[in-house]
Amino acid sequence: MAGGSTEWRGRSVISKVVALLDAFTPTAPELSLNELASLTGLPVSTTYRLASELVAWGGLERVEGGGYRIGLRLWEIGSLAPRGETLREVALPFMNDLYEATHENVHLAVLDGTEALYVEKLSGRRAMPVRTRRGGRLPLHATAVGKVLLAYGPDSLFREAVADGLARYTAHTIIAPGHLRRALAEIRRTGIAYAREELTVGTQSVASAVLDPDGGPIAALSVTLRSGQGDLRRLGPAVHTAAISVSRGMQERALLTRDRGERTAVAVSGGPGGPLGGD
Repeated sequence: MAGGSTEWRGRSVISKVVALLDAFTPTAPELSLNELASLTGLPVSTTYRLASELVAWGGLERVEGGGYRIGLRLWEIGSLAPRGETLREVALPFMNDLYEATHENVHLAVLDGTEALYVEKLSGRRAMPVRTRRGGRLPLHATAVGKVLLAYGPDSLFREAVADGLARYTAHTIIAPGHLRRALAEIRRTGIAYAREELTVGTQSVASAVLDPDGGPIAALSVTLRSGQGDLRRLGPAVHTAAISVSRGMQERALLTRDRGERTAVAVSGGPGGPLGGD
């Protein structure tokens, strides 16, 4: 409602700002003042005031015609997220290897709620156009990266993913929980997931998991290409090998960070060899 809703009375400023930012989506990257007010239920006056403050800070930008879009300041802050940035640093060399070998779309995704969140994508002129993008989200049950994350996640994740029903995107989408559970068992057995036209007709993908030392999923690495182009079964081992290499890199990074932390703790506490140590 453009005039605002009573549901916002007493709500914090932060919750109102978050509602404004959440109004922007991949299909609505630019919104007018009235559209922002209507989508959030905030009064137009409040929407204008908060949007103006966000523009001054850099969280929003004004566009021609008086609308708004997400600003670069939010991208700068998002790039500081340690989980995604460390993962990208470790994974990019292996993603580049896969891209050079295939010249197709190479993706890196992590679990966020019950969706796959894409944190990196490599593509090129020869690669098939796909609907994925950095920062985009896709369903778990209909994508190769999503099925990998489901396969190595806890059973509670599976129950949550199927609780509201499995949406059908194409005739090939797995929508029966029993069929999906059997597919996930096969992924755990082989270490490789396949998705053939399950989200979009004309595309196929293969993925493998980046795992922590306990076998839990850190991320999923995949290659997506046109249906009928290339042999997914032959591509699977290459993706699996790359994911194993990223897993080792992440584990080595974690061990190095832990070792540094232990040495710092010893130094600060005055333990053996520390600057505060002595008689």
